[in-house]
Amino acid sequence: MTSSRQNGLCFVLISALAMGSIAGCRSTPAPATTEVSADTWAVVDGRPITRADVDKAYQRTGNASQPLSEEEILAAKLSLLDELILQDILIAKATAAKVEVADSELDKSFEEAKKNIPDEAFQQELTKRGITAADMREGMRRELLTQKLIQQEVGSKITVSAQEVSDFFLANRNQFNLAEESYHLAQIVVTPVREPQPTNRTGDDAATPQAAAEKVKMLMERLKAGANFSDLATGYSEDADSAQRGGDLGLVPMSRLKQAPPQLRDAVLGKTPGSVNVASMGGAHTLVLVVAHEPAGQRDLSTPGVSDRITEGLKSRKEQVLRAAYLTAARTDADVANHLARRIVEGNGKLPGAQAAAPKK
Repeated sequence: MTSSRQNGLCFVLISALAMGSIAGCRSTPAPATTEVSADTWAVVDGRPITRADVDKAYQRTGNASQPLSEEEILAAKLSLLDELILQDILIAKATAAKVEVADSELDKSFEEAKKNIPDEAFQQELTKRGITAADMREGMRRELLTQKLIQQEVGSKITVSAQEVSDFFLANRNQFNLAEESYHLAQIVVTPVREPQPTNRTGDDAATPQAAAEKVKMLMERLKAGANFSDLATGYSEDADSAQRGGDLGLVPMSRLKQAPPQLRDAVLGKTPGSVNVASMGGAHTLVLVVAHEPAGQRDLSTPGVSDRITEGLKSRKEQVLRAAYLTAARTDADVANHLARRIVEGNGKLPGAQAAAPKK
């Protein structure tokens, strides 16, 4: 394996766990406090999240070779802080619900994550980013905890009946009569210009070619680390219509694909279902997920795979709604003070009395 490939794998693994490892350093809940210093950027149910927490997360997920403007750095840190706040809330809920991660589960996940990285390259990357293997394991433990919590509180409660499957098929029979070969696709769009209004749940919007390229890199790293494509599309896609549907584009017939730009065709044709490829044109990028490849012809519920696909589709819709509601309720019920956001508002877009630049390594 080449050095650049090793570094790339390390970066994917470590940056995906950066949020967890930062929070892992604060794994013991802090006592409630009313003292708020300039370095306290948020307080969640009495537990502080500090500037150092966010700066370290930014340092470990950022790319020093791609300098950003002060405003872009500050926007990135605001987004990181929001993620740290939600993770803190979910970890507290997992603890209260007695959700646990067995050592064997953690060992398996850790070894699986680093199996393609030579030990020397792995240790070098840890040192470069200022974290230890123990930090990473703690970060993974917290990520697994939140995943288990969401599965317990959301995934396990979703059911799809045979009647629902049948009703959907009857109401959408035309979708299962394909006049030509088609691909079921989903997308995440990233543009290099500021959109007139927010297009996604987080409000994240790349405003320069450089920022767009960094955003694509971040999204691909999260996907490789196991993030849900639909969740990322809802949170980060800059196409308002498809972002609301988790990026889903439905079935795209071959005739339309042949009319698409070569970069988009190459990201779809011949690709394995489940794969994600990036099509880049003029500074804009589209992450294309090939959900399925469907041959022409009529289908019914007895056709292999049809019932399963309908079931999974209906389950995904229900889960997306319940997950969004659960996370929103969790955030609403928590006592959260985002001091960084308030200070930026008071500073008319700047952080008063401090620089937004990343800490020196």
